[in-house]
Amino acid sequence: MSKTYDTSELSKHVPNPPVNNLSIEEKAEMEFGSLSSDKYLASAQHDPSIEIRTQVLDEPPYYVVISTYLNYLTLIIIGHIRDFFGMTFMPQYYSAMVAKNGYPPWYSAFESFYPRRLKRRLDDCFARPIYGVPGRYINCFNRASTDYNESFYYDGTATPCLNLSSYNYLGFAQSVGKCTDDSIDAVYKYGVSSCGPRNVIGTTDLHVKTEKILSKFLGKEDSIIFSMGWGTNAHLFTSMVNSKCLVISDSLNHASIRFGIRLSGAAVKVFPHNDMEALEKILRNSISQGQSKTHRPWKKIFICVEGLYSMEGTYVNLPKIVELKEKYNCYLFVDEAHSIGALGKSGKGICEYYNVDPNKIDILMGTLTKSFGAAGGYISANKNICDRLRLDITVNNYGESIPPAVLQQISTSMRIISGELNDNEGELRLQRIAFNSRYLRLGLKRLGFIVYGADDSPVIPLLIYNPAKMPRFSQLLLERGIAVVIVGYPATDIISSRIRFCMSAALTKEDIDLILAACADVGDRLNLKFSTGIAGGERNPGDWKKGIKPRWSIEEVIEKTPEDCRHEVY
Repeated sequence: MSKTYDTSELSKHVPNPPVNNLSIEEKAEMEFGSLSSDKYLASAQHDPSIEIRTQVLDEPPYYVVISTYLNYLTLIIIGHIRDFFGMTFMPQYYSAMVAKNGYPPWYSAFESFYPRRLKRRLDDCFARPIYGVPGRYINCFNRASTDYNESFYYDGTATPCLNLSSYNYLGFAQSVGKCTDDSIDAVYKYGVSSCGPRNVIGTTDLHVKTEKILSKFLGKEDSIIFSMGWGTNAHLFTSMVNSKCLVISDSLNHASIRFGIRLSGAAVKVFPHNDMEALEKILRNSISQGQSKTHRPWKKIFICVEGLYSMEGTYVNLPKIVELKEKYNCYLFVDEAHSIGALGKSGKGICEYYNVDPNKIDILMGTLTKSFGAAGGYISANKNICDRLRLDITVNNYGESIPPAVLQQISTSMRIISGELNDNEGELRLQRIAFNSRYLRLGLKRLGFIVYGADDSPVIPLLIYNPAKMPRFSQLLLERGIAVVIVGYPATDIISSRIRFCMSAALTKEDIDLILAACADVGDRLNLKFSTGIAGGERNPGDWKKGIKPRWSIEEVIEKTPEDCRHEVY
């Protein structure tokens, strides 16, 4: 007889633990939950026997698409009507958009229309202030608005929520533990500002030591660490390429990559996301045609991709990209901001996930914010490239030196992941995030939601589409003690707004049970369960072809899904 689950109470709320007067043990549990069973572990490693295929995206019904466009159209029409009458009869409220005293307006009504008339209506689900450690639980300030989100009232209280909104992939953002202890010791040893026996400015032996640990971890010859992750991409390309070079960029590359390429003055061609045929066609045409005006050969051709795409949860087809790179003798840049530390059996990123030699990648870039619980960015490459970058990369001119405490956090967390410290703690964290990511993703699919991304990806986008449902979904989950990220235009297509669950090893299987139960209830209330099952997670793989919409109950999901997530590949 199968076990039954009473989920009626789970869908209503998540018990919020107290946040004051906690013991060290209670604080540690709040920041990183205890593993209840070894059954809830998995491994994020690609099986080479399985062909890498482009993800099949599930499409919403036509009525969802039409209603989404109609919602935006209604908001746009009403917004323009209000602007017309407001600027005519109440110009005092539009002072920034009208000329006065001989000066032009600060900005036009048209260019400010989206943030004023569309985004502001949804602002309750964006930029909610928090405090404390972004671990298993996060403290969200309670707020309310009486003027359509133009301003917010804070009553000084906060709600502890299960945290699916931080890039704390391995749970190293903690106030207790080995990383914290080592970082405090670094403050006493090196000092910051007036704290400690020494006041150190610029590069220290800790910088050099951390860069060597990073190079060893990544399997590269040399590395450089910077204090800004976004700035690393924004300033890198000016040192690598110029107007006689070509950069071929994935259409979903991060804004920092696009900004850096634009700043460099290099020619740019964009290929559709993960479309290897289109990429090869661009490579062949670019090599045969040369530069656009002179038709001389390009001095350099760079392919720029990401390891894990943060809005889609998809992976780059790295083996094929490396094959094309070697075939056409060009350079390859891979941004591992979201994949380093979170993928691969030992957390070494997308190269280890696909078992690709990292030395086949010319430049590996990544951030130290997400999996390592620290801050900053890095470049790893051959020593001659790193030495060249040390001479003139402008990020060092516009950013401060990375603090010793942060460097120590990077060093300690990386050594834990690689198994040098704390026995098997790093391996356990990697196995926990792999299981958690699979369980939440597969559970949501089986409940009937449209979910994007690869099975092992810790970024799990759940499609909402309709703009009115964005703040409502956020509010309903917040009432149940769950903090999530809402993403909409311009970060995504205007029709593709979504919840972006950011998974962490700090969460437990029981936490995910609560999250799935809450999503199941909210999904029913907001009519968000319209998956056809074509993208996976269906009860029988062929059902979608027969027109059968697979839909599991929450009881079935909690009982049967965890076992399916333990396999190396499912």
